[in-house]
Amino acid sequence: MNFEYGPWEETGLGKSTRLSVLRRTYAKPELAVKTLPAAPKSNEPAEGTSAQVGFLAKHDSWKLLRVITGHEGWVQSICVEPDNQWFATGSADHTIKVWDLASGKLRLTLTGHIMGVRALEVSDRMPYLFSAGEDKTVKCWDLESNRVVRDYHGHLSGVYSLSLHPTLNVLVTAGRDSVVRVWDIRTRHEIHVLQGHRGPINSVQCQAVDPQIVSGSQDSTVRLWDLAAGKCVETLTHHTKSVRSVLIHPTEFTFMSADRDAIKKWQLPAAAFMGDFKADKPRITNTLSLSVDDLLFAGGDDGTLNFYDYNTMEMVFQTQTTPVPGSIAEESGILCSSFDKSGIRLLTGEADKSIKVWGPAD
Repeated sequence: MNFEYGPWEETGLGKSTRLSVLRRTYAKPELAVKTLPAAPKSNEPAEGTSAQVGFLAKHDSWKLLRVITGHEGWVQSICVEPDNQWFATGSADHTIKVWDLASGKLRLTLTGHIMGVRALEVSDRMPYLFSAGEDKTVKCWDLESNRVVRDYHGHLSGVYSLSLHPTLNVLVTAGRDSVVRVWDIRTRHEIHVLQGHRGPINSVQCQAVDPQIVSGSQDSTVRLWDLAAGKCVETLTHHTKSVRSVLIHPTEFTFMSADRDAIKKWQLPAAAFMGDFKADKPRITNTLSLSVDDLLFAGGDDGTLNFYDYNTMEMVFQTQTTPVPGSIAEESGILCSSFDKSGIRLLTGEADKSIKVWGPAD
């Protein structure tokens, strides 16, 4: 099968314009970021520019804005839809819930999985929501009729991660059976079964350029895959523990990978190691999320929220979640996360069965 693709190119001016448009489109008045003082320091951005917004989002402290409850099990997956109107969560209670982003109210509950829902993604080109679960199934939901329209069968065990290709009608899934499966979304046929990992795969990501697939596994390796050839082109062995999350930068040729000791940054396409993000101490990182302003969030199994400047790799803020009343201290783990499309709200799914909404402090 032949694939046609090209590199993503975006100038500094183009990126600045895109961020400015996103802010005007999605920012809510009650969450709007305040401007800098009238006399900023020489190394601070000029007042009123999109660069200034990015500066504030990175370096202000963050606080809890809202706690949303409704699931009866761990919240294991979360995704925000492209128009920033709602978000979906998947839980160990076997359900997918759709919530209004502005109010936090429940819109819809989808049932169909018979075990925990581990991964969710909404297509930005089709009215589809994709879900993957511990019941070995991958489902495609029609968002106009709110029902399953396709099932993708092939995994031999639980499916832990999925990713949609940004330009092709291709779905990539991975999980406990240690293989990456590439599907044609329309026909439900497998295009490739990518073998090489020797342990369950916790995270898989797609991008439009080579290497088009990146996967992180419990075998402590990260693998880069050629989608057209259907083979591994690079195996990274820098991690010493299970790789729990990988995340590709949407506009740069870089990606991140996290294990229980460190978060590492890599340069693509050669996967050159760029260094470790500077943390106060080693901790288990379950989830990584990146805002449009290059603010990296890392959610810890101990309930720690770490925020990093993606470019300098320095930690800029840290806080701790608090389990909801009735929970025990051990249920403070952060299992999944996502920034909204404006980058001024962070959603976390947690082991206390709640979803928490965070934003810059006043």
